[in-house]
Amino acid sequence: MPEMAPTEIKALARIIDELDYYQLLHLKPNASPRDVKLAFHSTSRVFHPDANRHLDSDLRSAVGDIAKRVTEAYQVLRDARRRGAYDDQLGSGGGSRIRLAEALTAGSRQDTETRQGRTPQGRQYFNLANLDAKRGDWAAAARQLQTALTFEPDNEFFKSELKAAREKAR
Repeated sequence: MPEMAPTEIKALARIIDELDYYQLLHLKPNASPRDVKLAFHSTSRVFHPDANRHLDSDLRSAVGDIAKRVTEAYQVLRDARRRGAYDDQLGSGGGSRIRLAEALTAGSRQDTETRQGRTPQGRQYFNLANLDAKRGDWAAAARQLQTALTFEPDNEFFKSELKAAREKAR
C-alpha cells in the first residue's frame, strides 16, 4: 500500500467508523489467515505513527486513530472465534465494530453452547450422560446422549461423544 496524501488520510479518518474490518484491511470475507496477516502488515506500515512523524499534529492524530482501528481489525480477524462472532454481528446488521471482549465472550458462548447444549433439555441429558460416564456406566451415558440428540440433532459434539460412549460400552 503506497503512502497516502494528507487529503486521503483526512477522508479516511472521517469515514473510518463506517468501514468494517474487511474493508479497512482491503480483504474479502473469505480471506485466509495468511491473507489477513499480510494485509495487516501492509496496512499498518502505511499508518504506523513512527512512519508518519513528519506530518503535522492533526494528521498524526488521524493516522494514530486509523492505526488503532487497523490493529483492532487484525486482532479480531486473525482469531477464528473472534472472527466468527464478528461475522455473525455483521450478518445481523449489528455494526462494523466489535470490542475484543465482546468477540471473546461471543466466541466462548458459542463454544459452550456447542459443548454443553443450546437447549435446556439438551444440557440436562448431556449432564446426566457425564454423570453416567464418571461412574463408568457407558451404556447409560450413550442412552442419555442419544436423548440429548433428540433435542439437538445437529450438535456435532454430542454426536462425537455418543460415538465414544458406544465404543466404550462394548
